[in-house]
Formats: sequence, C-alpha cells, structure tokens
Amino acid sequence: MDRKDLQSLSRWRLLEAKALLRAGLPNGAYYLAGYAVECALKACIAKSTRRYEFPDRRRVDASYTHNLKELVKLARLERGRSELTEQDPGFKKSWEVLELWSEESRYKQYTLDEATELVNAVGGRKQGVMRWIKLFW
Repeated sequence: MDRKDLQSLSRWRLLEAKALLRAGLPNGAYYLAGYAVECALKACIAKSTRRYEFPDRRRVDASYTHNLKELVKLARLERGRSELTEQDPGFKKSWEVLELWSEESRYKQYTLDEATELVNAVGGRKQGVMRWIKLFW
C-alpha cells in the first residue's frame, strides 16, 4: 500500500461514513470517520518517506498504530496542528471532537448526533480536520 492508496482509502472511508449517517447508522459512521483520518495521517507519513530511502525501523513500527495523536507526531504535523488550534476556534472544536475517537470506537454505540458531530468535525468544508490534513498528504 502506498500514499495514493491511503489517500484513496481515506476519501472512501469518509464517503462511507457520510452514507451510513444518511442511512441512520451512526455506529459505523462514527468509526469510519475516524478511520478516514487515520488513513490520511498515514498518507502524510508515507509522503515523508523518500524514494530509495531505507526508513528508520522505529518510525515504521510506530506508524502501525491507530492512535491519532501518535500519527500526528509521526507525520510531523504536531506543531502545525497546535498552531492552528490556537488560531482557529472552529478547527480547535473539530479536533477536540476527533480526539474522542479511538480504534475501540468500533465496539461502542453512538447516537446520530454524536456521529454527525464527528463526521462534520472530520469532513466539514471550513474547519474539518481532513481539509487541513490534505494540505500535507
């Protein structure tokens, strides 16, 4: 799987989350919205790997995680994310909503409102997290 595959997967997972939301299926929508961000961050990590480079094993191993905070660090986006949350209250709110997501979300139940909030935090046109991540993938 390469960067383009991860970008595509990220787009598809967000589209699927929106479709599930429209169908009144909040649990899957919630989980897939977070997974879309995970794939997008992994695309950023893949972009930072240079062609023909032998990558650092610790960084490679660490990237096999579902922890979004850790993926932001590995993608070297932590400082930019921090600055943007200070400058943009809407983005800050979106990030705070996203931080509630984890791999364990697939085992939980969510209301339609909770899933809608996360899908909007991820895919919103103005302050959605994906809009920002795409600048770096």
